[in-house]
Amino acid sequence: MKLLVTGGAGFIGSAVVRLAVARGHSVVNLDALTYAACLDNVASVADSPLYAFEQVDIRNRAELDRVFATHAPDAVMHLAAESHVDRSIDGPGDFIETNITGTFNMLEAARKFWLSAGRPEGFRFHHISTDEVFGSLPDDASVKFTETTPYDPRSPYSASKAASDHLVRAWHETYGLPVVLTNCSNNYGPYHFPEKLIPVIILYALAGKPLPIYGDGSNIRDWLYVEDHADALLLVLERGALGESYNIGGENERTNLELVKTLCAILDELRPRKTGSYSEQITFVTDRPGHDARYAIDPSRIRTELGWRPSVTVEEGLRRTVAWYLENEDWWRALLNRDGVGTRLGIAK
Repeated sequence: MKLLVTGGAGFIGSAVVRLAVARGHSVVNLDALTYAACLDNVASVADSPLYAFEQVDIRNRAELDRVFATHAPDAVMHLAAESHVDRSIDGPGDFIETNITGTFNMLEAARKFWLSAGRPEGFRFHHISTDEVFGSLPDDASVKFTETTPYDPRSPYSASKAASDHLVRAWHETYGLPVVLTNCSNNYGPYHFPEKLIPVIILYALAGKPLPIYGDGSNIRDWLYVEDHADALLLVLERGALGESYNIGGENERTNLELVKTLCAILDELRPRKTGSYSEQITFVTDRPGHDARYAIDPSRIRTELGWRPSVTVEEGLRRTVAWYLENEDWWRALLNRDGVGTRLGIAK
């Protein structure tokens, strides 16, 4: 199968690219190479005859038409998006243009290609989204997001992703475009750009800086190892029911404070400080505006219909992640001077 993967130089997208090539798929990686993208993420497959790269912005419809005509993909995996909530608070315009208008362009380019190719039965447009579109959950373990949970986005980021989800469903219902959708919980793992919580904690700890935790650290997230996620995404692409959505969760809920303390304990073991524990660097900072209290996904549908479950516990995944950052300093150090890295964003001044 030939896959067109948008955002394939990003964190989740690159995991999809690496896994797809490893499984024998041809992959066209379409990425604008904005601040969070890094072609080093796909260096391991860059020389494969199964891999091609197109530096294209999904806001450029003419270039999207060219890519579809040139490569004639069997399926699209649409991951390209602005994704950092804090950045969306400071600058929502980029999120509207990329996540909404860019998705519209992708849908129209895919529809044009699909029609010109005679509506091939096996064509798929897989839209990859987030659990943040559902809003916030109460602190009740029995309540989780399902595929029928009403949308209730709280940030410019989640609102833009919710809008893109609605567009994809509308293009299926109105035009018959064969689509599948997924909404995932918080991803983590190797190649995570150093502005998100887990890489921030690891790198700040190593640098001897305060480890910032928003509010009192009680916010709960469900953590999904990125390589597990990539596996689930390919499964949904191949076997998911047309027009349907699947929630992908790690079944690993932790408060932010619990997560950071676990990271500190792993660092204490793998790269101990001269004295004391990294947990002594924990510092509570002003909370993010509109910070959702809890996310948790009920993955019953993907487990029941497609037989998928996460294979990595959060403790195992965090250990792998810390070890990867310790072994790949050249990768993350080259990113530290990029726009916004190391700066507190999203305080809505």
